[in-house]
Amino acid sequence: MKGSRGSIVQKGANYYAVIAIGPRRKWFKGGATKKAAQNVLNEKLGEIATDTYKEIPNVKFAVFARQWLKNNKPNLKASTLELYEIIIEKHLILYWPECKLGSIRLPMIQDYISARANQVGAKTIRNEVAVIKSIFKYAIEADYLKTNPSSHVKKPRVEKNQIDLLEPAEIKLLIANAPEAYRTAFMTAAYTGLRAGELWGLQWGDVDWNSGQIHIRRSLWKGQFQTPKSKSSIRQVDIPAFLISELKKWKIRCPINKDDLVFPNTDGESSNHYTVFKNHFQPALRRAGLRHVSFHSLRHSNASMRIQYGQNIKYLSTQLGHASIDITMDRYGHLFSDKDFIRGQVELMDASVRKPLETDKKEGSEAIAVNA
Repeated sequence: MKGSRGSIVQKGANYYAVIAIGPRRKWFKGGATKKAAQNVLNEKLGEIATDTYKEIPNVKFAVFARQWLKNNKPNLKASTLELYEIIIEKHLILYWPECKLGSIRLPMIQDYISARANQVGAKTIRNEVAVIKSIFKYAIEADYLKTNPSSHVKKPRVEKNQIDLLEPAEIKLLIANAPEAYRTAFMTAAYTGLRAGELWGLQWGDVDWNSGQIHIRRSLWKGQFQTPKSKSSIRQVDIPAFLISELKKWKIRCPINKDDLVFPNTDGESSNHYTVFKNHFQPALRRAGLRHVSFHSLRHSNASMRIQYGQNIKYLSTQLGHASIDITMDRYGHLFSDKDFIRGQVELMDASVRKPLETDKKEGSEAIAVNA
């Protein structure tokens, strides 16, 4: 069946739309029926007529994925780059080793997700899906694809884990049983809510003694300084007076180090988080007779204390370095319905009403005494 500039050709079990473009003839797979091939033919002829036809490069997924990563490398933190490299090299490319970029369809991506679900958790899969989506989005922008097979990918749902908190009394026990080299570090983490990378990346120049603030300008990851997690993570964290006093004492004892770190290791090098957690944090928990919790629990515990003390949600979100209040509420919203929190809020309301009334009563009594 011939058209003005193309034809339908059967080859084996499939039909193809064949179009003369310049000196060459281009073959486009239509499918198992002539009708499917005719639809492809009409589509391509329409694109040629409206000057919207573009050559789609026939490239392997592996080649394109590596190129995508290379192009994005200057914009990625070292930790993010390492994660993306692992996802691409050890998972995606091994799953689609010889596949052409344009041959990957939605069912193939969903099959990948199903296979990974038998190996890893939902959060890990969601990270991998985010990379897949970014690769195919770039493929559309770069004219390597016309449709995005990842647009309607169904990501697994991440079940929220119960946040493990340490009560204020437990935090004091932990600090009392912490080794001298890291006691002030654990105290700072618990009473500021800093992320581990932010804590280990602190330099003495970040501590503003006059304003009572710590300036978060960087984080430390595997001995390398990098920018904080997000723009909102670059912030000023208010620190209580007792912690300022403890930091001043620690500054005198702090090991000398070339990067002027607040919390280096005993050799004056940058602290390795895993080493600190295994060799110092966990033993301190055991000595204190406390249950096993993650180091990140100190950050969660800080948020809990702030909420119990009635801190404004916007202030809390800013202090923790969250990108929005929504993130704070999603993570800690359940604490706002805690019985102790509600009781505290009622007491605050009672005090805010009672104080003016008592003042008015006192002034009234004084006025009566004067008149008498």
